[in-house]
Formats: sequence, structure tokens, C-alpha cells
Amino acid sequence: MIKPAAGNRGARGAYIAAAAVFAVGMAGTTLPTPLYGLYREEIGFSELVVTVVFAVYAIGVIAALLIAGDFSDVLGRKPVLLSALGLSLLSAVCFLFQNGLPLLFVGRLLSGFSAGLLSGAATAAVLELAPPALRARAGLAATAANMGGLGCGPLLSGLLAQYAPWPLRLPFLVHIVLLVAAFAVTRVLPETVAAGTPRPPLRPQGMVVPPQTRSAFVPAGLAAFAGFSLLGLFTAVAPSFLAQTLGEHNLAATGLVVFSVFCSSTAGQMVMGRLGVRRALPFGCLVLTAGMAVVAFSLVVESLPVLVVGALVGGLGQGMSFRAGLTSVSAVAPDEHRGATISAFFVVAYVGISVPVVGVGALTLVLGLRGAGVVFAMYVILVSAAVGAFLLRRPPRAD
Repeated sequence: MIKPAAGNRGARGAYIAAAAVFAVGMAGTTLPTPLYGLYREEIGFSELVVTVVFAVYAIGVIAALLIAGDFSDVLGRKPVLLSALGLSLLSAVCFLFQNGLPLLFVGRLLSGFSAGLLSGAATAAVLELAPPALRARAGLAATAANMGGLGCGPLLSGLLAQYAPWPLRLPFLVHIVLLVAAFAVTRVLPETVAAGTPRPPLRPQGMVVPPQTRSAFVPAGLAAFAGFSLLGLFTAVAPSFLAQTLGEHNLAATGLVVFSVFCSSTAGQMVMGRLGVRRALPFGCLVLTAGMAVVAFSLVVESLPVLVVGALVGGLGQGMSFRAGLTSVSAVAPDEHRGATISAFFVVAYVGISVPVVGVGALTLVLGLRGAGVVFAMYVILVSAAVGAFLLRRPPRAD
């Protein structure tokens, strides 16, 4: 049972605070992105291993979503948020003391568990802590916290690694401090889930998609799959392309390029508020298609400015389709299954961010980094164009 939001002023502050906690937690998941080149120099491994390390994170996300996707509906949002922050802290400690691949894998897996718990519970908490009059803004706050946090991770670690001492340690020390602050904020947030009597048992629910949500869930999930494939390309492969093909070794610049994708995604989410779900979902997929075409062209001509343009256009489309899909799904999900339904939505998204990226890593062994990137871009173009065309013919009902 969902408790009604508190008074307007208190609720406004509460949902913004919850969004800030969400952003801090998600920042840790992309913190290693500009550092993979340094890890490769220190440890020595191939591009395929980089994508496998990245995929371990996605496996952790999916496992957490499938096993504990509805735990926040039963236990409450706060206990799950606190657990997620604790896992993120353990992940940062693994990176802080890593001395080889084993701790990198463990750190990424723990980071995935944390993100999986955060994705459903934090999104639901932000929406529920806002009064009805601010629900639309809360939807933007939740998705912006997700994408904004993901974008700030590479920017923070890139700047610290390039211009501060201890490039493989300091970013994680800073994140630990931020996590402690987020933990303190979460402790004082109101709980939005009333405890049931008796409490339902905690059981892995798998993919929970209530029948009344399926007409909105399917197109929204397909759009999320295509959009997160773009994010996977930039968080796992683009840093290596910048260094090895374009000769850009400045880690701050690498972090800024990755940040631009997520920043553009946040802008796309803001545009979605003006377009509405019915138009933003198909239009976002088509803009994503155009952006990926520009990315493919940048790989062919080996141009950093063109790559940045593709990142901005693709991120804009991903943001529009992502927020439209999440809004559509959360609007029709029943209160008692909202956290689990949102978690199922993120499962589809993280399948898109993980499986194709590992394929890219494998292709680099045959086609090289540039050839594999072009093939991957063409794959995303086909998927996003097909989803956009489908949604133009059968637009979502919920707005």
C-alpha cells in the first residue's frame, strides 16, 4: 500500500532529495569508464575483456532486478535504497584496493547489484514522494537523476584522473564520501510504502508485467532496449576508440564525451515533457536512428567532432524515448506492483546495454575496433528504426 505524499513543501524537498540520492548511486556505476585504458596498461587485457567487465555489471543489474525487483514494494523503499548504497560502497572499496582482474569483476558485479536495486526502488520513491501536482516534474527528476548520475560518473573520474593525483584511487575515495552523505539523506526520507499485515513473503518474481500494463510495456521496452544499446557503446567502447583511433588520451576529454551523451539524454527527457508520450516515444526512436547514423559516419572518417555530434543527437533521442517509455509504464502500473514493473522495464533496457556490447568486443578480435563499432552502429540503427516505425503505426495509449 502506497502512503499519500506529505504536505506540498515537504514533499517537494523529499522527492528532490531522493533524486539526488539516486544520482549519487548511479554515478558510481560509470565511474570506471575513462579509467579502463589505465587498467589495461596496469593489468594488461584485450578490448574483449573490457566489454566483459562492462557486461558483468549489466549481469548484476539484471540479476538484482529479477530477484529483488519487487522487494521495495514489500519492505519499503528506504531499506532497499540503503542496501543499494551499501553495495555501491563495497564496489568502491573493491576498486580502491584492486590489484588485478578479480577485484575489478567483483567491484563491477556489486555495482550492478546496486544499480539494479536503485533503478526500481529509487524511481518509485521519487514519484511517490511528490504530491500529485508535481508528479510530472517528479518523473523528469527520476529519469534525469538516473541519466545525470550516469553521466557525472565519467566526468568526475576523468577530471580527477587527468588533473589530480592517484588516478585509480581518488575518484573512488570521492565517491565514498558522496555515498556516506547519500546514506544520511536516505535515513531521514519519509517512507512511502505502508507495511502490510501479515507481510508478504520475499520471493524472486522474475519479469513482473501485470496484464493491464502490457500494451504500454512492450513498445516502451523495445525503445529502451535500442536506446540503452547506444549508452553501452559510449560507456564501454567509445573511450578505447578515442584513445586508439583518434589519439585522444586526455581522460577528462574522454569523460566529457561520455558525459555529453547522458547530458543530451537529460535534455531529451525535458523535450519529452512538451511532446507527450504518444509523440515522444516514436520520434525519440527516429532521432536515435539519426544519431547512430552520424556515429557510424564518425567511425568511418575518424572524426572526433562528428562523433560528438552523433553522441548529442543519439542521446537526445534516447532521452525522449526513455522518459516516454518509463512514464507510460509507471502510469499504468498498479500501486502494489509499481516497483516490480519498473524493474522489469529496466531489465529489458540492461539487456540492450550488455549483450550487444559483448558482441562488439568479440568483433574487435576480427574486424578491429573501428569495424566492430560500425557494425554495432548499424545494428542499433536497424533496431531503433524498426521500433520507431512500429510506434508510428501503433502509438502508445498512455500519456
